[in-house]
Amino acid sequence: MRVLTVSEMREMDWRTVEECGISEAVLMETAGMRVLEGMREEGLAIAGGVFAVFCGKGNNGGDGAVLARHLWLRGADRVEVFLLGRVEETKGEARRNFEAVQRLARGEGGEGRLRFREAGGWESAWEERWSGEVLVDALLGTGVTRVVEGEMREVIEGINRRRGRGAKVVAVDLPSGLMGDRETPIGVHVEADLTVTFTAPKPANVLPPAAGSNGQLIIAPIGTPDWLMARELGEPRLSVVEREEAGRWLAETARSWAAHKGEMGRVLLIAGSRGKTGAAAMAARTSLLAGAGLVTVATPASVQGWLVGQAGPEVMTVGVGETPGGGLALGSLGELRGLAEGQTVVAIGPGLASSESESRSLLHALVEGRQTPLILDADGLNGLSPWPAELRGEKGRPIVLTPHVGEMARLLGRSTSHVLSDRVGVARELAVRQGLIVVLKGARTLIAAPDGKVWINPTGNAGMATAGSGDVLTGLLAGLLAGLLAQSTGAASVIGGVIAGVYLHGQSGDFAAMELGERSLLATDLQRFLPQALLEVEGSGRVGSPSIRFLGRGR
Repeated sequence: MRVLTVSEMREMDWRTVEECGISEAVLMETAGMRVLEGMREEGLAIAGGVFAVFCGKGNNGGDGAVLARHLWLRGADRVEVFLLGRVEETKGEARRNFEAVQRLARGEGGEGRLRFREAGGWESAWEERWSGEVLVDALLGTGVTRVVEGEMREVIEGINRRRGRGAKVVAVDLPSGLMGDRETPIGVHVEADLTVTFTAPKPANVLPPAAGSNGQLIIAPIGTPDWLMARELGEPRLSVVEREEAGRWLAETARSWAAHKGEMGRVLLIAGSRGKTGAAAMAARTSLLAGAGLVTVATPASVQGWLVGQAGPEVMTVGVGETPGGGLALGSLGELRGLAEGQTVVAIGPGLASSESESRSLLHALVEGRQTPLILDADGLNGLSPWPAELRGEKGRPIVLTPHVGEMARLLGRSTSHVLSDRVGVARELAVRQGLIVVLKGARTLIAAPDGKVWINPTGNAGMATAGSGDVLTGLLAGLLAGLLAQSTGAASVIGGVIAGVYLHGQSGDFAAMELGERSLLATDLQRFLPQALLEVEGSGRVGSPSIRFLGRGR
């Protein structure tokens, strides 16, 4: 699903009018109706309901006026419209819709179910408590360019206070006060329970922390055709991953009924150290759950016995040379390179001690001399931070990095606040500069490709902020990529497998949270619910081999 900047959205609205013959009046009427439909879809009762609609003087306010009219037409018990300004100060279709509501309200004597107040009067919205009230934010939408102050700030703060006392808040297009292109709020803004945005989401609709103020997000078409966006904007630079997209990538790994384990891909994990064998075990087992045919873990010899007991009987292990501090010895380079031969994917990092200079040198040599797709996580990343300029991903030898925000800051030699201020830009910069696939973990994990495209993953929850969750992701990516690359080739398969893996990781967490709650969720629960997530995303399909039967003997 394409994410549009504010300027792109304005361009698409203009072209929809000019090239498709859909008037501004139709666009505004459709927008107001779509908000009404979204409210119904979220279970908000219209007939008999009580609504306060706060409108700015622009098109967002005009959308609110359309909504108010239809709330009244569909039996709302009371609809109060508050315009911050005067009708004569507005223009275009917004003005026509304000005038329509104003006339309808006067037709009821001003004291009926529909009321219209302009240039003040909004203070009365806080004077009485309406049971089951819904407040509609149609103040600014995507039009914010600076911090909101003055009367607008007072109204926004009032809406938020009322929400704190039980009112539901619905935002039109974007909670007012947020800047559409920024993922970080710049000042006071509406906290919504539901946001209905039009045509496509904007960055502030889908990227945290701003996205948290949207509440439930509904994307509503109002008339702009997909072909127009594709023609004018080209391929999306920023997208939200959809379940169908993840399912298409997974379809590439559909098993032949006659498949054997050698065709399902081979994974080598270089992982584990003293006291951290659990991370290696979780990654290895998840690789098998994700469909890898064979999984081997190379780990310091002194902990191999522990790892065998934790990883399970399906996982193969090899003990290799280690430093006195428990890290991998540089002298094990030849052995590790030998183990990597014939593997489909190599993953380095879960539970791996890499702080010693010898281990760092080993990691650099392994990455530089890789012959397969490589996944780096945890201490595999820390051991190469800041990221060496000479280590670049290549089409036949891609590198996938899976940092959280702190690891990303170390990779770049920047502060965590710098990363948090522009996660999309930071992930894209590193991916393009070094030819990498970057998975920047966190709420709404990002996947950045070497060509500058970025995907936002919508699955996952706060319960996944727990030890081992990243190790499960590493194993999941390794297992999926092994299956993909054993059956197909090319960079498209790698980025597709990463997108699908991140989506499945979050989906597993969502299924776990639904049953266990977020507080008690463990990383091993992600493994437990991964099969359910796979069935949900790719569909159960045909199971088993083609049947054999005799005609006339039934099934």
